[in-house]
Amino acid sequence: MSDAAYYVPTTGPAGTTDSAVHIEWFRPTDRTVSTWGTTLQHGAPPSALLARALDRCGARPGTRLTRITVDLLGPVPLTDLEVRSWIERPGRKIELVVAELWAAGPDGTHRAVARGSAWRLETVELPEVANAADEPLPPVSEATPAEPDGDFWHHGYVETLDWRLLTPLGRPGPASAWLRTDTALVEGEEPTGLEKLFSVADVANGVGSKLHPGKWLFLNTDLTVHLFRAPTGDWTGIRAETSYGPDGVGMTAGSLHDEHGPLGRIVQNVQVRAR
Repeated sequence: MSDAAYYVPTTGPAGTTDSAVHIEWFRPTDRTVSTWGTTLQHGAPPSALLARALDRCGARPGTRLTRITVDLLGPVPLTDLEVRSWIERPGRKIELVVAELWAAGPDGTHRAVARGSAWRLETVELPEVANAADEPLPPVSEATPAEPDGDFWHHGYVETLDWRLLTPLGRPGPASAWLRTDTALVEGEEPTGLEKLFSVADVANGVGSKLHPGKWLFLNTDLTVHLFRAPTGDWTGIRAETSYGPDGVGMTAGSLHDEHGPLGRIVQNVQVRAR
């Protein structure tokens, strides 16, 4: 098993072909293990694997993904994953792409454990109208390496991250951080800018949290990312804040950046429980 990638390509059972659906199989490595439990994957690697499938499905020049939504339909197990992708709504200028991760459940039944959808839009050259509503983050050089406390930060997925804090986690108001990982999404592949972003974007609820993870669980059930510009480079900047209702439900909202400036926004639904 690779220690330099989140997933290793593998071969699925015979008879799983479908002319309308593209199918791949992957085996997760220990680097995908969740902060919240050692028998499931953190939300970031499956989200990135879905983003990869969505981006590759029917890819063509002069288009790109602009809105990607991931729904985690349940715990994503540390077992082989079948990745299915297809074009739900074809179009020359606008199309909808869908991907799903399937795995064997506790009863052995094969089921979808995560689902992603994305709008792919035709692009044209319009540099004269380029504009970003969000303020750029201070550069990575002004950030401080994070030193998270607690054993749960020192295993699995979280241990693969290089965190650089611009503001202390848990402070009042939005918090900001730069993140990157040297772990490839798929063994033997150079990650794209989109894959690098989705390999860390799910961490927004941690960046924006006001709760200490040693005392509280704050699991997100989904994430929606809107990108007005294609991401580039290794570093992803996140400025985020989580709001909490009085009934154990929260919402993380934030902006996403690369070293060239803002590029999109992210929203996550969060379930809060005491440990």
